[in-house]
Amino acid sequence: MTAMYSPPHDKFWQLEDVDSLSSESGLEEETTPEEAGDVIGNCYGAPKETGNAAGNRTKDSCTTKFTWRIENVSRLQVNRLYSETFEVGDYKWRILIFLRGNKVDYLSVYLAVADSTILPSRWSRYVQFSFAIVNQVDHKHSIRKGTSQQFNAGVRDWGFESFMPLSKLYNPNRGYLYNDTIVVEAEVTAEEAIGYIFCDSKKETGYVGLKNQGATCYMNSLLQTLYHIPYFRKVVYHMPTTVHDKPSTSIPMALQSLFYKLQYSDENVSTKELTKSFGWDTNEAFLQCDVQEFNRVLCEKLEKRMERTVVEGEIRKLFEGHHMNIIECIDVDYRSCRIESFYDLQLDVKGCHDVYDSFDKYVAVEYLEGENKYHAEHYGLQDAKKGVLFRDFPPVLQLHLKRFEYDFVQNIMVKINDCYEFPLQLDLDIENYKYLSPEAEKSVRNLYTLYSVLVHRGDVHGGHYYAFIRPALSSQWYRFDDEHVTKEDMRKALEGLYGGEEEHLMQITPGIINALKVPFKFTKNSNAYMLVYVRESDKDKIMCSVDEKDVAEHLRERLKRELEKKEQQKKEKEDERLKREQEKNEHKKEKQDKRLKREQEKTEQQKKEEENAHLYTIVKVTSDDDFAEQIGRTVFFDLVDHDKVKGFRVLKSTPFSVFNEEVAKEFGVPVQLQRFWLWTKRENGTYRPAQPLTHLEETKTIEQLMEVLSCEVKTAELNLFLDLGQDLRQIPLPNKTEDDILLFFKLYDPETEDLRYAGRLYVKGIGTPADILTELNKMAGYAPDEEIKLFKEIKFEPTVICECINMKLTFKASQLVDGDIVCFQKSISVETCQLIQCPDVPTFLELQHNLQVVHFRSLNKPKDNKFSLQLSRLDTYDEVVGSVAQRLGVNDPSKIRLTSQDLSTQLPKPYHVKYRGVDNLLEMLLNDNHISDILYYEILDMYMPELQGLRTLKIAFFHAANNDMDINSLRLPKESTVGDILHCLRMTVELSHPNAELRLIEVFMHKIYKIFAVNESIESINDNYGTLRAEEICEEEKSLGPLDCLIRVYHFKSVEIEKQMQIHNFGVPFLLVIHENEVLSHVKIRVQKKLNVPDDELSKWKFAFVSDGRAEYLQDSDILFSRFQNCGSSVYCERHLGLEHLPLVKNQDLLHLRSL
Repeated sequence: MTAMYSPPHDKFWQLEDVDSLSSESGLEEETTPEEAGDVIGNCYGAPKETGNAAGNRTKDSCTTKFTWRIENVSRLQVNRLYSETFEVGDYKWRILIFLRGNKVDYLSVYLAVADSTILPSRWSRYVQFSFAIVNQVDHKHSIRKGTSQQFNAGVRDWGFESFMPLSKLYNPNRGYLYNDTIVVEAEVTAEEAIGYIFCDSKKETGYVGLKNQGATCYMNSLLQTLYHIPYFRKVVYHMPTTVHDKPSTSIPMALQSLFYKLQYSDENVSTKELTKSFGWDTNEAFLQCDVQEFNRVLCEKLEKRMERTVVEGEIRKLFEGHHMNIIECIDVDYRSCRIESFYDLQLDVKGCHDVYDSFDKYVAVEYLEGENKYHAEHYGLQDAKKGVLFRDFPPVLQLHLKRFEYDFVQNIMVKINDCYEFPLQLDLDIENYKYLSPEAEKSVRNLYTLYSVLVHRGDVHGGHYYAFIRPALSSQWYRFDDEHVTKEDMRKALEGLYGGEEEHLMQITPGIINALKVPFKFTKNSNAYMLVYVRESDKDKIMCSVDEKDVAEHLRERLKRELEKKEQQKKEKEDERLKREQEKNEHKKEKQDKRLKREQEKTEQQKKEEENAHLYTIVKVTSDDDFAEQIGRTVFFDLVDHDKVKGFRVLKSTPFSVFNEEVAKEFGVPVQLQRFWLWTKRENGTYRPAQPLTHLEETKTIEQLMEVLSCEVKTAELNLFLDLGQDLRQIPLPNKTEDDILLFFKLYDPETEDLRYAGRLYVKGIGTPADILTELNKMAGYAPDEEIKLFKEIKFEPTVICECINMKLTFKASQLVDGDIVCFQKSISVETCQLIQCPDVPTFLELQHNLQVVHFRSLNKPKDNKFSLQLSRLDTYDEVVGSVAQRLGVNDPSKIRLTSQDLSTQLPKPYHVKYRGVDNLLEMLLNDNHISDILYYEILDMYMPELQGLRTLKIAFFHAANNDMDINSLRLPKESTVGDILHCLRMTVELSHPNAELRLIEVFMHKIYKIFAVNESIESINDNYGTLRAEEICEEEKSLGPLDCLIRVYHFKSVEIEKQMQIHNFGVPFLLVIHENEVLSHVKIRVQKKLNVPDDELSKWKFAFVSDGRAEYLQDSDILFSRFQNCGSSVYCERHLGLEHLPLVKNQDLLHLRSL
């Protein structure tokens, strides 16, 4: 991996996208008030803005561009990788990348502070940065994303958890992974942040913030919202507490103490006493919860403590409203009405323009018809209308906006960042009370004023909550962001939080004046998540005055003592801190002065070298010694690898005669004995010495030589071959004539398969190979009359061409020229040829060209290299498996099964290499025109030819008698049926009785997906995802009539996933017979008997009709038959009977802990 720097440009380019912003460390995601970058401003920004929040200032801006080349990606065994460090300003930074994703199927990229362990406690930098994954085929398709973030001692890394899909990155046709290399570009602008993090919120705004314990920004936002409702605060103050109550164990006392400190303290307030009173430990403070859920739990706990006190029911008076669920039949006189209370309302965002659209959708009428008919008591299934109307609204109306939902197409949770407007005044009496039921009380005017907006910034992978509040419904809005409180204007509290997109012009060539700018759209990921409205008619009562008289005397006295003690401790700590800081600053200044001096000296030296760099070049001089050292070891084609040849750094203005003297000193050869040849790249891709320098050329400078002799192509370095003659006598080399040809010779020994450099000769173009046979035998150490064969090495890419030289033709007729390579060897008999792998030079060079080091991994551990073998890409299937078997000590290679690698996923392909189904190793390694160097192996218990005609299936057999599960591995001929599987199982498993009938079902995600027909071919069974389960058919199911139905039943629980309640399946699903007029209460009895559930446990269960992931909870009087009628048994059915309860941890029959 290499890093390159380039000079910074003037302006930081604007952001392209802000998805998946997060900290690499889960605990760092909210360890400070600035966890989401939005502290400084909306992370999508605008070209004319610096991105700073109100009251924040920056100074000392500097920018660095950094390029990171990650090479040999396929051989890297680690997922988490750091780049080299680079400096921006006074501090070092580095890139952190997760090549296989940070627990997601995306490339994860972060910017990290390299020296975070030694940062000063008050260190802070506001950083704008961007990353790009370079498309090395077409730069226009490079993927570029950027954001901004406040880094400090708490926030040490920030970036993109989901930068780009791994499938796209590792697709060899896309150009992001090229020559096994990924190129990452970063541009970082850092500014020292002042005036915000350490500002005095109390002094600036009159209010103080709440400290974040790790991931409690959601709680802080809600507590500030509740605190600034004076009536709520007064109710909390009037909750009875005593002098003996402790805040860490009493929720009322903890909340009273918290509110008192918010009202009278000059410093930010801790919430630790409150969370301790909830019974939370430290870890739970680092688990982010949903605002809505926390609000409900807090109010429930407070209401319970208010029972039988002077404030009983006061919270209900503030927040409780009522709506009516109405179902009305169309064709018969039947109407069902159920009144339910609510403390908050969840409103749809997707597909809605504003709050009024959401209320319209909330009360929209749904028609129940077709398969979804309503079962009316005494009337059976009927077409009906279903809807919701409101009976009354509360004085304080809390609206939760559904910003998160599950995308069933992508199979992921997503955040809805659509534009969604909300008014400053909300009239819910519009259009003749269209949201109210006819029975609703119309005397109260439902006109509301916006009081608070809770904001979520981020996405499903991570985010941050803060609140915009206007205390006492004044015209001044404030932003409460954990410890920071700032004044904000109304536009930021309203239009700025609608979400949606903004379009800005981006300069696509940064640093160039008047460069082209193109429009880019930026998604706003900071948007309203919860709205709180106050009814106008109740405003005076709710926004009442609250003073110390409302606080219990014992609480006032205790908190005053605490504040005084804390103030004294603060003073003592501050004095001690100032003393330490002074000593530290003195020491730091001394170190900094020394460091600056060293850096200045280093910079001056580098500057001098850079200024003079264009005056120098590299000259590489090769000799026979380099050829002898490399040929046969690291070089087999051509003569030398110039990267391994020592170079001379010389001034371009140096006369070649002066350079001669330098070479004479290095090689110990007098100038008069030197002859230099210029290397030239031929049309066939080979690189050879082409022509000697003339006496005139040797009088020029190095720069003139490069200009004249480099075929009019400017080269970075000059490559020369030093011809020293064939003897050590101090005799100058004779002049080269036009008929002289310089040839280089390699000697090949077929018995040892050894290739080495033999030397070089000048030959006459009109001569023949016979003229030099004696000299060649002498080079090889052979007898003078040894019969040898000569071959001309022509080229090696993309294929090897090495032709036999006709001994009777002249060198000129054989088209031999200066710099050509001739390989020679002993002539061997036909019998010997048959015994040797590479009997001649062409076959040896072909072998070398096709050699491939293959890393083998066990299929059970696909990420660990077990061993490596050097094979030929032309090796046959039998030769490859034979080598693997020998390495593993397996006697019969036909028991070895190989699997190729999928380069896009870096995992084994889903199908194996067929027995003798490929011609050679290259076909096994080839993947979309790219060659992998990894194969996976298995050692089978039978021979591959036999296995090819069989299908292996794993069947779990369920024993109904003891709720146990056995796994059976069956191998059957591919033409077998499901009936054959069941027949084999009857021979191997223990049945309840000899005549028991069996069936085969497929279970996926703890639900019954399919019931197989006995005549179905096993070739049609897909066992890649689900589990195959066999079981006995109970007697009741064997005699199903037209008024009976076999339904699918499974266990589930409701869990919160990304702030949304979702159904989570568990346990073992089963089939159950229901009858036409059977009510749920009767079905419950049979389920209880089947699962052996105790009465007290069953009373906690809820039964639901589940379809398409939505649960409709059932009453004991509901009839199930109509809901499940026509649900086929052999195809996938989305209709299930769901049993909602918590999983049991004990080994009870209920859950069958050996579940699928």
